[in-house]
Order: sequence, then C-alpha cells, then structure tokens
Amino acid sequence: MKDLDIVVYGATGFTGKLCAAYIQSLGRPIKWAIAGRNAEKLQAVHVGLSPEVEILIANSEDMAALNAITARAKVVLSTAGPFHRYGSKLVAACVENSAHYVDITGENFWVKDMIRKHHDAAAAKGVRIIPSCGFDSIPSDLGSFFSVKKLGKPVKRVESFHSFKGGASGGTLETIFSMRDLDLGDDLTDPFLLNPPDSYTEDMRAKSRDTFEVARKPEINGWSGPFIMAAANTRVVRRSAALLSQRQEPYGPNFTYQEYGYNKSRRQGISAALGLGVAALVIMTPLRKLVRPLLKQPGQGPTEAERDNGWFDCKFIVETDAGEKSVFAMHGEGDPGYKVTSKLVSECALCLVEDFDKLPGGAGYGGVLTSASGLGQALISRLSAAGIHFDGPIAAHNQ
Repeated sequence: MKDLDIVVYGATGFTGKLCAAYIQSLGRPIKWAIAGRNAEKLQAVHVGLSPEVEILIANSEDMAALNAITARAKVVLSTAGPFHRYGSKLVAACVENSAHYVDITGENFWVKDMIRKHHDAAAAKGVRIIPSCGFDSIPSDLGSFFSVKKLGKPVKRVESFHSFKGGASGGTLETIFSMRDLDLGDDLTDPFLLNPPDSYTEDMRAKSRDTFEVARKPEINGWSGPFIMAAANTRVVRRSAALLSQRQEPYGPNFTYQEYGYNKSRRQGISAALGLGVAALVIMTPLRKLVRPLLKQPGQGPTEAERDNGWFDCKFIVETDAGEKSVFAMHGEGDPGYKVTSKLVSECALCLVEDFDKLPGGAGYGGVLTSASGLGQALISRLSAAGIHFDGPIAAHNQ
C-alpha cells in the first residue's frame, strides 16, 4: 500500500538534511518519511521535523528493507552517494515496487548501468526513474528544454554557458575522488553515453566532443571556457533530446548540444582551463592520496552563510537551421551544489506527487528518464514559483 508520498533516503547526509529541512519548510499536506542506515543519526535529523514524519531504517545493501520502503513510497528522493556504491539496489527496488525515483547523481557511468538494467522494466510499468535532479544536471537540461520550447521552432544547436558561486561538500569530493579507482574506459569520453541506440549520427558525434575551447561569444558578451560539470551535463541533455524525439516533441533534426563555462575575458577562460587541468592531474594521479585527507570529508559542507551567499547563472545560445540565434537564461540565488540542489531535487519529488496529471508523456510513461523528458513544463512552473528564474528570449549583444 502506497501510504507515503515521499521518502528522503540518505537524510543524514549533508544534502539529505537540507532536503528534509526544505520539504518541512513548505508545510505541504503530504505524508513523508526520512530513511537511512543509522537510526541515531536519523533521530537527530528528526528533531527539526514534524512528529508525523516517519523514520525508516534501511541499509543500501539490504534488499528486504529497501523493498519494504519502496512498497510504501510513491516517490523516493535519494541523496545517498556515491551512487555507484549506494544507489543500485534502491533503484532496483523502486522499479520492482513501482515507486518513482529522483536523485542528485552526476555519475553518468552509473546512470548508463541503470538504463541497461532497468529502463525497459520501468517503461513497461510506467515508473519514472529520474537521476541527476540537482545542479547536476537540471540547469543544463531544463534550461535547454525551456529555451527550445520558448523559441517555438526547430533548433539545430544549443550552447550553454555557466557561472556560479558555491562550495563543495565532503560527499561530493568523495564521489569525485572515488571515480579514479573505477575502470570506466570509454564511458568518460563518449558524448552519447546515455543515448538510446541509433539516436545520433557521426556528424552529430563530431560536433559533440568534449572541448576546452576558449572563444569569444559576442551574443552573451563573454568568452567560453571549460566547465567542470560539462562532461556530466551534456550527456543528460543529449538523452533528453533523444527521448523527446521518441515520445514527445523533438528539439529539431540532428540537434546538438555543447556546454562551457562563462568567462568575462579571454584571460579568465584560459585560467579556467589551466585550473581544470591541475584538478584533473590531482584526481587522476597518486597525488590524490596526498590531497584528499586535506579536504572536507563526507558529512561536511559549506556553512549556512556560504550557502546563502551563493548563486548560479546559465546562459543559452539557441540556433535554428536558418542560422538565427537567440539568447535565454536560467538563474537563481543560493549555493548551487547545496541550497539550490536541495530545492531542485525536492521540487522534482513534489512534482511527481502533486502534479502527476500534468507530466509529459502521459500517465503510463516511464523508464530511466531526465528532468526535461520526465517532468518538463510542470517542473519549470514549480521552480519558477520557488524562486528559480527562466528568462528569454533576451537581447543578444552581438558586439
């Protein structure tokens, strides 16, 4: 019996606590619970919540306990990463017990595995499994969706440009550093890693390779440069385009997407490229063993003041087949990795509960989806009401 609207799994982690606090602050008339493996830590989180919020205990490896939770939950919101360590059995339980699912992963190699194992079964059951519902990758994915739909005509290419102010938690750092120990092969470099078979051409692949390009972009009065999250976000946007072409309204024939950091000058773009290179050197070599103990550990993260003082801004250049270019934007206040992420993923969960009849694809639509293909305009409306701004078309500089 589905007697719980939402279960926040991983509620004792840094982002999990923020999600629980956010849902509590809204005062929605829903039944929800917090879940995790440590009863004592869950009790500490529960102190700030309504007495009616349940506490559920389940280790990520305990399939019986995960089945018990997902049998009761309409939606599971998971913040328990790294997801390749702690998320696979939870997703399997959600599909088995017809519970919709959202999370904040940026681990595309793991999402690929979930697609392989569960997409067909979730599609057959009408279960929406929607990974990457935090700063990875909603601004890129939903911002592109908004831009294309707002323009209202077929689009051949979207380029996005990202800037932000925010910190990293110990959990995020743990995920980044743990990936070096995995044999990922081509999964790190395949631009269409998450796409269905036969959903792209060789020309599209050539235009979609990861890039460190530093180039002037007059339409947005700035310069492109590498963006640390592009390798995760681009794969999600390309999957959205493919899924939308299958079931809903396509972005345009042979659509391509690329993502950059936004820089005010060429020098800033070059500095970003050098900084990303140094970070890669640390993560991919034995230096990581010396550096990792000096950084924040799981459970640690930015202070409340730091979270409040953060922001993010994403600009989108949308190009039609005729070569016409338009500019759109998505932006918000708060540390994007934590204050914004907790808002984004919580609103995704609430969207699945409160706006289900408004979701794209129809009531029976399911599979391993994306925020654009699985939540679409209903989520844009929710986020707009929650203080996330979608703008455009806005005047291009063309200087």
